[in-house]
Parts: sequence; C-alpha cells; structure tokens
Amino acid sequence: MSEIAKSFSHFFKTMTLIKSISGIRGTIGGAPADNLTPIDVVKFTTAYTRIIKEKHPDRAITIVVGRDARLSGTMVDDLVEGTLLGCGANVINVGLCTTPGTEMAVITHRADGGIIITASHNPRQWNALKLLNERGEFLDDSEGKRVLAMAEDAEYSYPTIDNIGKVTLREDFNTKHIEQVLALPLVDVEAVRKRRFKVVVDAVNSVGGVVIPQLLRELGCEVVELNCEPTGEFAHNPEPLPENLTEIADVIRKEGADLGIVVDPDVDRLAFVMENGEMFVEEYTLVAVADYVLRHTKGNTVSNLSSSRALSDITARYEGCSYSAAAVGEVNVVKKMKDTGAVIGGEGNGGVIYPELHYGRDALVGVALFLTYFAGLNMTMSELRKTYPAYYASKNKIELTPEIDVDKILATIKDRYSNERVTDIDGVKIDFAESWAHLRKSNTEPIIRIYTEAKTMAEADSLAKRFISEIDQICKA
Repeated sequence: MSEIAKSFSHFFKTMTLIKSISGIRGTIGGAPADNLTPIDVVKFTTAYTRIIKEKHPDRAITIVVGRDARLSGTMVDDLVEGTLLGCGANVINVGLCTTPGTEMAVITHRADGGIIITASHNPRQWNALKLLNERGEFLDDSEGKRVLAMAEDAEYSYPTIDNIGKVTLREDFNTKHIEQVLALPLVDVEAVRKRRFKVVVDAVNSVGGVVIPQLLRELGCEVVELNCEPTGEFAHNPEPLPENLTEIADVIRKEGADLGIVVDPDVDRLAFVMENGEMFVEEYTLVAVADYVLRHTKGNTVSNLSSSRALSDITARYEGCSYSAAAVGEVNVVKKMKDTGAVIGGEGNGGVIYPELHYGRDALVGVALFLTYFAGLNMTMSELRKTYPAYYASKNKIELTPEIDVDKILATIKDRYSNERVTDIDGVKIDFAESWAHLRKSNTEPIIRIYTEAKTMAEADSLAKRFISEIDQICKA
C-alpha cells in the first residue's frame, strides 16, 4: 500500500473470512464463520462436493486435491481429504503442487473437479479453498453462489460406511506439469538451452521453489535459488511487488544474472526482474508473452479492467488482432477469452493464461514462452522493456469495515465522472485520454482497490491520491 492510502487506513479494520468468486479465503483459527476454521473447511468442502455430485448422480465422483507450502496446508489438506471421503467422493491427492499444476491434474486425470488449498499472495496466516470444475477451471459465479448457499444447509446426511470414498492415487504431479509445458509447440527447448541463461529465482519459500528451478534446469539455465525451500515461512511479503523484492535485485546484480524470476506462493503469478536489478514490471509479463504468441499465432487478446493499456497497444500492432477487457477475476477473463476466441490472455498481476495448454493462470507457461522469445532476441531485459509502451501504475488499497457502503461510493464516483468513458461491469473504471482509474471491491481481501495508470509515475500517484481523497469525503459525508 502506498503512503497516500496508508493515511486513510485508520477508518477501517480487517475482516477475515471472505466468500467470493475466487473461493473461500480466511485466516486460520478463531471463531467459525468469522475465520477459516476446521468447521468452515468441512462445511464448504461438503457443499462443494454436493454440487459436483449433482452432475453425476449415478456414480462416484473423483476430486483432485493439491496445496501450496503454507504452514496450515497439511492440516487443511487432511480436513479437505477426509471430508471428501466422508461425502462419498474419491480423491486423487497431488500433495505439494502449484495452482496450475492442480488444474492440469484435473484435466489429465479426467477428474470431476478439484480443490486447491492456497491463499495465493496473502500472508502466512491465511489459507483458502479454490474450487475447480471438471475442466480444471474455477467455478462460475452461479455455481459459487450455490456452494455458499448450500454450506448453510445443516440438514445434509452423510453417506454410510459402504458408500464413503477412497484415495485412488497419491502422486507428485509437478514433473508431469513441466513436461506438458515443455511439449508446447511454441516452447523451443533447444533454443533456450543454447542461450544458457543465468536466472535468479525467488519463490518466497513455497511450492514455486520446487517447480520453477526444475523447469529452468530442464531448459538448460543456470539457477541461483533464493527463498526456494518450501517451508511456508515466507521470507517477505508474498505479493510480488517491487517493495517486496529488494533482496533478489541485489543478488541479480551480484551474480551478473540475465534476469530474475519471482512467483507467488501458488505459482499462478509471474514477475521478472531485469539484469540491472530493476523490475520488468509485473504488468509487462503478459505484454511480453502476448507479443511472442501473436508473432506466431494471430488472434485476439484479453486482460481484466485493472490491467495496463500496454496489452491493447501491443495487440493493435498485429493486423486482424483485437483486444477485449473483462471484469477482474480469472473466471471472468477465461469467459471473455472463450467468447472472443483469444489466443493469449490473463491479468496484469503477472497471470498468463495460454489456452493451448489450459484456461488457467500459469507461471510455468509464462516462463517457458518468455524464455523462448527472449532466446531469439539479441538484447538485454532492460532493452526489451524499452520496446514496449511506457505506462506507470499506482496500486493502492483501502481496508474496509462492514459499515462502509461500497456501492454508494462507487455510484457517487460514477455519477461525478459521467462525462468521461466509464465502465461499470466491475466496480467503476474511468478512462481519460492519457490515463485511467479503476475502483473496485476486491474478491480476495476486505479492501477497495484503487488502481491508476498514466504516462508517468507522478501522474499515476496524483490520480490515485485524488480518488482516495474523494472516497474519504464521501465516507465522511
């Protein structure tokens, strides 16, 4: 959070159980229904299983379970697996696995769904249940709402002993996921191997510390590991933002590395650090990968409303290709990608979705495609960055209390700026000629996000400060 947002945070306190399109997320311990307690894990897992069983009433269903390296991961994993068995579902447990790896396991094993135990970029005290359908994709909004409603049904009768489920397989799926990524037609393993890149990896002591170095070594890279032991004791704030990544910047310069790679705890977000220790900028992960894909596969692109204009600009460079924006949330981006036939898409937080493999944010796919692209260029990371449109984003957040009327805030802002180009499919986004501002309630944290983008950092910060001040005035009124 920037200083301009911190000055406003005294209005708010933290809520700790969030039920949304992105899953069930909360802090471990405390009172049921207020936090993510064992009772809540059982309740929501039961509801999810019932939803999936409705699709297959005449047979036993199979659910894949995977987790990141969080300290609470094993405990929640045991609760989820036991509840699934108790509900009559069979389980394939892939253990310590990335979010995209678990999604691919659902697809590969033709399972009926999956549960990923991870709170993504949230701090160590958080965990979550991310719920997947039979395509390895997140449940849509209507299915998610049914899970929430069914979780409040206390009348459910669990199966008797003859109808409980069983664990049909325990396996490490990470190597298989890597093999699937390396087999993609646009991934040129030999080209990357010839370059012998030196790469520093910061995996914030989670599962990325297992899979990303393994992927890079398969690509012939020299790997310098930083925070790669999957202990769950995050070495720094796990969100891959510049202020959290000073250590890797120093190591890159010291080692003379070609680049750095940073992933979040469940490895669906990807950020690059340049050879000079400066951020490539998380927003430009998708931009660079899309540039490579569009060179070889003409088609459309999609990102969410909070993502940089740079993707739209890059897409326009390719004849016959068009860009579309979706509401924030992976499921919304995926839907828009399917609707528009997009060949590449994702989110500006470093989430790359490449449908050739699967419809899920996948840092492994992002790494492999980017390194293939980079291997064919005779330039450094910082030189590549200069070839893209220069935009600067200011990402701020304001913590919420139940007393804050978010809908009123957004409606007031929308009315004030009705003479500008306003999009309201997800909060309120206001597009100005040389900048934009997007205000929305987060799906994953009890906050209002205020994202702004402009041609300079000073302009982006100034725009953010302006909207934070307006929100302050609306709340006081």
